[in-house]
Amino acid sequence: MTSLTPADVAAAADRIAPYARRTPAIRIEVDGRPLLLKLEYLQRSGSFKLRGALNALLMARPDSVVTASGGNHGLAVATAAAILGIPATVFVPETVPFAKARRIEAAGARLVRHGTTYAEAAAAAVAEPGHYVHAYDDPTVVPGQGTSALEVIADFPEVEAFYVAVGGGGLAAGTSLAIGDRRTVAVEPENCCALFRALAAGKPVDSPVDSVASSALGATRAGELPFAILNNDRTSSVLVSDKEMLEARDFLWEEARIAAEPAAAAPFAAWRDARTTEFSCVIVCGANTDWHPQD
Repeated sequence: MTSLTPADVAAAADRIAPYARRTPAIRIEVDGRPLLLKLEYLQRSGSFKLRGALNALLMARPDSVVTASGGNHGLAVATAAAILGIPATVFVPETVPFAKARRIEAAGARLVRHGTTYAEAAAAAVAEPGHYVHAYDDPTVVPGQGTSALEVIADFPEVEAFYVAVGGGGLAAGTSLAIGDRRTVAVEPENCCALFRALAAGKPVDSPVDSVASSALGATRAGELPFAILNNDRTSSVLVSDKEMLEARDFLWEEARIAAEPAAAAPFAAWRDARTTEFSCVIVCGANTDWHPQD
């Protein structure tokens, strides 16, 4: 069980407010159904992960920080560290997309490429001197990630469900903490689904990583803390194909001019397929890609 509560999310919101953007949410209509899009890709560093990184660093106030990441968390830690004047080292797998690697270095962090997976990069990072901030299995990171949903329900209390992309589970867990009795729909790629496998097994287990969204959702195992928070009857686990994600990404661009990375389009893909009548919010969680729509 976890000792984290909604009060931790509220405290994180107050803590990070001077540094993080309060991202907008917009209503759209798709196939005659209303939908709320939380535009978290407009967050500083290009993803929601800045929220958790800021909360972790503001609570610890370390002399230096180390992390491992498939890209977005590393960029968030690098950005948060730069804001707070803390030296940062970010380990990434050798397969990290160029768009994410160059942005981490541009933020001022030392970038270290190691291994071919997030797990291998993380194993090397924990041996590095400095305060280690886990990408998702961290009691200071998870409440920070929940502050995005907290903003939504402050402005749109009628929202009934949140559709959220899942890698290791930090955003989904933080969202679940923040939203009370509302539903969390945790969305993963079919071949990159650590949380889905954990819920089926009753505990986090190793999971293969093979998806166009693996740089953002490529955790080989769901976090123990996110699993403890999400293992409840308010959480639904849903899988989408790479094809569905890419189609959803293209739809978001064509209909709303939102240039989301594939991982950020996953929850929209799930919402489209669900045909739900609930008033739902899709968190469009990141846009750290060099993909450009074609004319």
